[in-house]
Amino acid sequence: MTTLITGARGKVGQAVINRLHSAGVPVRAASAKPAELTVPAGVEVAELVLNQPETFEAALAGVRQVFLYPEPAGIHQLIKAAEQAGVEHVVLLSSSSVLGPDAETDPLASHSLAVERALADSDLTVTLLRPDAFASNALGWTHFIGRSMPIQLAYPDAGLAPIHPADIADIAVEALTGDSLRGRAVTLTGAQQLTFREQLAVLGDVLDRDIPVVRITRAEAEEQLGGYMPAPVLRLLLDLWAAATDHPVAVADTTETLLGRPARTFRQWATENADAFAAN
Repeated sequence: MTTLITGARGKVGQAVINRLHSAGVPVRAASAKPAELTVPAGVEVAELVLNQPETFEAALAGVRQVFLYPEPAGIHQLIKAAEQAGVEHVVLLSSSSVLGPDAETDPLASHSLAVERALADSDLTVTLLRPDAFASNALGWTHFIGRSMPIQLAYPDAGLAPIHPADIADIAVEALTGDSLRGRAVTLTGAQQLTFREQLAVLGDVLDRDIPVVRITRAEAEEQLGGYMPAPVLRLLLDLWAAATDHPVAVADTTETLLGRPARTFRQWATENADAFAAN
């Protein structure tokens, strides 16, 4: 039973491919640019372009399960093609943002929500993985830490529960190979609440260096970050961080609750990725 992995160039997708392949599960890695994929020997690759339905049939041939990244372009045609190909189960890497009250208009949530709804209208068995903040979001600080610059934040005490991407991959593999998560919707976090300030303290300890944190105004944050992301997305993120300052994100499902083994910590992620923060 072949499992198709979309988003095969992403960190989580790559990890899922490696885990399934190591376990002897037939895997096909899909990408809009399959020639650029790096996969283990023996893993099939296929072209899959979500707004080009003519790529669907070959990518789905013989597939019974799909690990799907949330892209609404062409999703209804892809679901129809999957049903016709005999696909039985889809594991969607969604987002906890779909649970927000304004998810339909939320620029971060709306993509995932549209795909969730399309799958809900299908005949497929669907497992929804809804991770919250990724530990790897801290890579956004590499430029500043590598140059010994202070980290300027409007909401340094926003409390999050960042999840290690490897934990997401482990949970996805369980959803694809076991029965315990099949057909469920689970919200995923790490096992520990950490503010941005606390995350930076962990990074400082791992790197054995001081990382100053400077509080700035929301307006200053909007000016600084405005060149890197669309204004609606930036406003939403700042709103989320403001809310998490007063009401920290709750710890939800983890590898401990779902798989019976300890969740990886933010410190573990920081240690594994210390080289990314080296002086440059």
